[in-house]
Amino acid sequence: MITEIKLGLCNPPEPIYLYVKNGELSGESYLWYNYDINNEKTIPVQQRGLTGYLQNLRLISKEFKGKDNLKLDIVIAADEIYVVRTGIETNFAKTFLLAVSQVKDFSKPLIIAATPGEENVVFCRLYDATTKIRIRSEWNKDADWAGIISNVQSKLVATSEEVSFPQQQTQPHQSVVFPVLEPNHDLRVKQIRTLLNYPVELVVEWLKFQEVERPNQLKPNQIDELVKTMCLYWGQGKFENSDFATNSYQKSVVEAINNGISEIEAITTWMENISETEILETA
Repeated sequence: MITEIKLGLCNPPEPIYLYVKNGELSGESYLWYNYDINNEKTIPVQQRGLTGYLQNLRLISKEFKGKDNLKLDIVIAADEIYVVRTGIETNFAKTFLLAVSQVKDFSKPLIIAATPGEENVVFCRLYDATTKIRIRSEWNKDADWAGIISNVQSKLVATSEEVSFPQQQTQPHQSVVFPVLEPNHDLRVKQIRTLLNYPVELVVEWLKFQEVERPNQLKPNQIDELVKTMCLYWGQGKFENSDFATNSYQKSVVEAINNGISEIEAITTWMENISETEILETA
């Protein structure tokens, strides 16, 4: 991205946050807003679209009413750096992720649009900024959200190796290098824990034993071990002994993932096969 650097006094280069919400203020409806923290003031944003280059996807945890809430930050590079923040479980986040999973070339600008739904729901529509064509995807409430985020991040990393954005005449060429993106272990663990109905208290205890507070602070091999622990906990009582359970997990889940199957799909299939075997044995 080419920018003219002006020397002298300036304001700090802070990102502009857009918080997704279908709300109304002083008779003025909006779908996202900016918050002036110094004056504690909500500033509705009337423009429903944001054009720019997808730079990053990241998950953060925010405490609300004593509980951790996982948020998705969509970082967009435009005239400024914008961060669209929404809950990971919202329709906005899910429709965005489903659409962005269809994008193959992130060196081109996109338009992220907030679209109202019934009641207070906000959906996301994604467009190719050059052609103005909407990027469509099939709705899938059971999508592997962690897998989608990981795949998009991989594409962004590949794109960041050397991206040439359109430039104005007389300005020198400059490549843009995006920051290295890390896997989102928080979401990965949450999805698998929910799928397995694994007690959250045991996850907290396991993390404390590793002297960390969140899955994102774990090393990749530690995350794999946590996932294995959760799966084998689910398999308790379903095998003759723990060795059989471990071998089954290795063959049905780990090998499937190594062969290109998503982790959620591999675990789900493993669970279904074991449950079917139990039914046949008791019939």
